[in-house]
Amino acid sequence: MVFLKLGGSLITDKTRAYTVRDDTLGRLAMEIRSALDAVPDTRLLIGHGSGSYGHWAAKEYDTRAGVTTRREWRGFAEVGAAASRLNRIVTDVLLNAGIPVLSVQPSATAWATDGRLVRFDVRPLLSAMEKRLVPVVFGDICWDDVRGGTIISTEDIFLYLAGQMHPDRVLMLGEVPGILHRSGQVVTSVSPDDFDALQGVLGGSRGVDVTGGMTTKVARMLQLVRESERTTVQIASGLEPELLRRVLVDPSAREGTLVSASTSPGSR
Repeated sequence: MVFLKLGGSLITDKTRAYTVRDDTLGRLAMEIRSALDAVPDTRLLIGHGSGSYGHWAAKEYDTRAGVTTRREWRGFAEVGAAASRLNRIVTDVLLNAGIPVLSVQPSATAWATDGRLVRFDVRPLLSAMEKRLVPVVFGDICWDDVRGGTIISTEDIFLYLAGQMHPDRVLMLGEVPGILHRSGQVVTSVSPDDFDALQGVLGGSRGVDVTGGMTTKVARMLQLVRESERTTVQIASGLEPELLRRVLVDPSAREGTLVSASTSPGSR
């Protein structure tokens, strides 16, 4: 089982509101289709960021921090609508590439407590996989016991689902070739013990990102491998043609940064 994230900064231009990178998204869809043709027994779950859709809408209302006023609840609805619009675009492109995707809207079943995802119905995802479909989730709004409402990222969703579904691998594709050291080199492997040292060299996100940027994303993935030790995470660039196909087909392909419960840090 593989979880694949297509980062919001990869499939949209996060410096411009509501702008999809059509060529990039189309190429990635064809690479996924080619990989599934080569390894048809792959059980794949796709997640994607909200990019210049949900993040732009959420920034105006500060939705991540909580929802209480009438204006903020209106914003909550607008953020959800923006995230769903991007999801519709992504699923249409994947379907047109011949991938049997099934969109699963997180906000329909997800629940959080003070920003932490505590409930998500995995049955639709497992049922889709049993029928050889590819479920697609995405960064979305979420009800919250403490904040009223909030936003959950794809990393939040993957972290929760990993504890329920136990994937073998999580592939995180963005604009950068992996976790970058201050020198610009790619850190080839990290473990949860390395996070304190990494915080000083990790940056934010290019463009608008209301869910914390690279530091938060890496923290979520380190927590994931700490809690699901059999799972490895690979952080790599989706801008390099054929890289996605390569890593989907070959689990041993060393691209980007490998995050696991026991690896030692290094760089190239």
